[in-house]
Amino acid sequence: MDGRTDGSEGGLAGARPAHEGILRRQAARESSARTYARALPIVPVRARGLTIEGADGRRYLDCLSGAGALALGHNHPVVLEAVRAVLDSGAPLHALDLATPVKDAFVTELFHTLPPGLADHARVQFCGPAGTDAVEAALKLVRTATGRTGVLAFTGAYHGMTAAAQDASGHATDVRVTRLPYPYDYRCPFGIGGEAGAELAARWTEHLLDDPRSGVPTPAGMILEPVQGEGGVIPAPDAWLRRMRQITADHSIPLIADEIQTGVGRTGAFWAVEHSGITPDVMVLSKAIGGSLPLAVVVYRDDLDVWEPGTHAGTFRGNQLAMAAGTATLAYVRRHRLADHAASLGTRMLTQLRTLADRFPCIGDVRGRGLMIGLEVVDPEREDADREPRGCEGPHGERRRPERSAEGPDAAQPQVPRDEADVSANRSTTHAPAPRAPRPAAPGLAAAIRGECLKRGLIVELGGRHASVVRLLPPLTITDEQATAVLDRLADAVEAVARGTADGPGRPHP
Repeated sequence: MDGRTDGSEGGLAGARPAHEGILRRQAARESSARTYARALPIVPVRARGLTIEGADGRRYLDCLSGAGALALGHNHPVVLEAVRAVLDSGAPLHALDLATPVKDAFVTELFHTLPPGLADHARVQFCGPAGTDAVEAALKLVRTATGRTGVLAFTGAYHGMTAAAQDASGHATDVRVTRLPYPYDYRCPFGIGGEAGAELAARWTEHLLDDPRSGVPTPAGMILEPVQGEGGVIPAPDAWLRRMRQITADHSIPLIADEIQTGVGRTGAFWAVEHSGITPDVMVLSKAIGGSLPLAVVVYRDDLDVWEPGTHAGTFRGNQLAMAAGTATLAYVRRHRLADHAASLGTRMLTQLRTLADRFPCIGDVRGRGLMIGLEVVDPEREDADREPRGCEGPHGERRRPERSAEGPDAAQPQVPRDEADVSANRSTTHAPAPRAPRPAAPGLAAAIRGECLKRGLIVELGGRHASVVRLLPPLTITDEQATAVLDRLADAVEAVARGTADGPGRPHP
């Protein structure tokens, strides 16, 4: 019976399928810190492009993409070919930081893609294999180069889970980190949003640095995400990014751009900083640059390169397979202009999703840039945004849609055209001004939507301040037809939750 292939455990009639045993053993043996496994109780056994097949035979459209690591989707042929070439060549798989042909090819391709102002005077540091390792290295770099210790970071930020990276993220309280307001239209910290809100955020930053009695000494660096990912898919306005670049330059503060999730075409440009035209002093890169394998690097201006040999090292900083996969991925994205594809398809998806938000007031805001998209889920029955959000009412709870006036969904709110031309003219990101006053976050409803998506064969993830933002990170290779399927399943899930018709487990689409 050892060779049975019917997907069940043991030889008794009615035995549980094998995937259930795998999930049961995972829950019994793995750390309570596991996250994705709790929300996505599937056992992937095969994957290609956008599609994952589970051990139970079900197929899913994967709009998580390894938290953005799979720019080309699962098992893209160019990635597999690059990995096989290294394996078949007899090249060493472990090389510490020695020079190898594989590394040389990777660095050459990487530098070919960098913003010109950085590529012409850059150094690259290979660190540990995760993005948080790159953040640690970057913070250590600017502290060493400037002789200062403080760091400027932003509310809602996420830079990793190691010590310094966590300090710079929005949930830490390290006294060396000064927290600054990040422009967030839907929940503007100043209550006004738009260009005025971003301008106030910039002035606040400028004031802290200019005021000798602010209590904020000149820091070692500023770290920011051009689009906050885990923070809720919040694109920074281009004008605000340019202000941050000017402020840091005026005060001789190195600017660190965290492009771990936004890089390699994800936002509609190869690097998200290119939308605003700024050149950071330091870029931290991971996820997609390894072509689905672990790899992280720091790229920085050569005048910051003051480290002594061995100042920052790591045993596994020379992953040859990841470098080969990364070279193939970077080259494919560049040659096939996948950033342009992400920009155009992302705009169309955002337009359709805003139509969905018009139908269902539990979608408070739709925003994003390129193929980095978020839907903020709110409680449509409550206006008081200061009270704690209410969770999902249950699989059969009725939700009454608020009455709307004949003059439009929000007659008291200024209306902004939503077509693509008007959005582009109004602001340089595809984050449209919020059409409704912000309502309380609804993490229970967001979790219910994620669950309904999974039943329909669609994998999405949650993020944001209250885990109430449904996030879409499809591979850059997604086709128009696949995008339509994704949006159809998502709309079906939202409707089921909004109308209180969500029910028990259902079989996803094939």
